[in-house]
Amino acid sequence: MSFGQRHLLGIEPLHPVEISTILDLAEHYVSLNRGASKHGDALSGLTQINMFFEASTRTQASFELAGKRLGADVMNMAMQASSLKKGETLIDTALTLNAMHPDLLVVRHPHSGAVDLLAQKVNCAVLNAGDGRHEHPTQALLDALTIRRAKGRLHRLSIAICGDIAHSRVARSNILLLGKMENRVRLVGPPTLMPAGIAEFGVEVYEDMAEGLRDVDVVMMLRLQKERMDGGFIPSEREYYHRYGLDAEKLRAAKPDAIVMHPGPMNRGVEIDGEIADDINRSVIQEQVEMGVAVRMAAMDLLARNLRAAPKEVWA
Repeated sequence: MSFGQRHLLGIEPLHPVEISTILDLAEHYVSLNRGASKHGDALSGLTQINMFFEASTRTQASFELAGKRLGADVMNMAMQASSLKKGETLIDTALTLNAMHPDLLVVRHPHSGAVDLLAQKVNCAVLNAGDGRHEHPTQALLDALTIRRAKGRLHRLSIAICGDIAHSRVARSNILLLGKMENRVRLVGPPTLMPAGIAEFGVEVYEDMAEGLRDVDVVMMLRLQKERMDGGFIPSEREYYHRYGLDAEKLRAAKPDAIVMHPGPMNRGVEIDGEIADDINRSVIQEQVEMGVAVRMAAMDLLARNLRAAPKEVWA
C-alpha cells in the first residue's frame, strides 16, 4: 500500500493515491466491523492518547473505538481539567507527553495550527481530529468513503456543500479532497457565511439553493457553527431555514438519485428537514458515522506501519 505520511494533519499534503490507499483499507475495516469478531491487532502493543481540547462526543468515541478494535492501549486525557487550564503551554504539554512514550496522538484543538505545532514537538504519529477553522481530515475521508460506496466512484461527480462554509473546517477538508479526486465542487450559502477568496480553491459559488443544487450527485449540508460566530451572520434561524435549509422542495433540484450528507451533529429545522435526514432512500448520514470508525482504523493502521518501519531516531 502506498502511504508515506508520518502524521495525518490534513488533506492538503496527501496525494490522490494515498487517499485511495486509506479508503481501500477502510473497506476492509468496514467488513471487520460488521462481522462477529470486530477486533484486529494492527495496533497491538501501541499506546494511543486522545487529547480533545474541544468537546466532541462523536469524533472522540469514533477514535477510541477504532483504537480499541485494533488492539491499542487507549487513554483519553481530560483536557478541560488539564494543566493547560493552570497555565502550562502547549509545548510543555508536548514534553510531558514525550515522557509517556505514546505511539499515536489524536488531537482536537480550537486554534488552527495547534495540532501541527504538537506534531513538531512529540516523538509519535499525530492525527488531527479538527483544529480551529483549518482542517478535519478524517471527516473528509469518511465522507469520501461514504460517497464512493453510494456512487460506485469518487471522481467526476458534482457535489454541493451547503451552509456555513466560512466557519467550517469540514468544508475546507472536503474541498481539498474532492478537488484532488477530480470532482466538481459547488459551495452554496449566504454571502455572510462564504469566506473571502474561496473561488481561488477551484469551486463554484452559489447564493441560491435551487441553482446550486441543480443536477448534483451529492448534497452535503453543514451545521451552523454558532459557537464560532461573533456577530449577526444570519437574520434568524427561521429565515435561514427558509432560504438554505434542505427540504423536499429544494432537494428536487438535485438528481433523482442524489444522496444527502451531514457531518453532524444536526440542527433539525435549521439546516435540514427531519424527514430528509431520516429518508433511508436518500440520506447516508448514519452510514457516515459507521464509515468514521473504519476510516480512523485505516488511518491509524497505516501510520503505525510507518512508525514501526522507521528507525527510532527519526521520531526522536
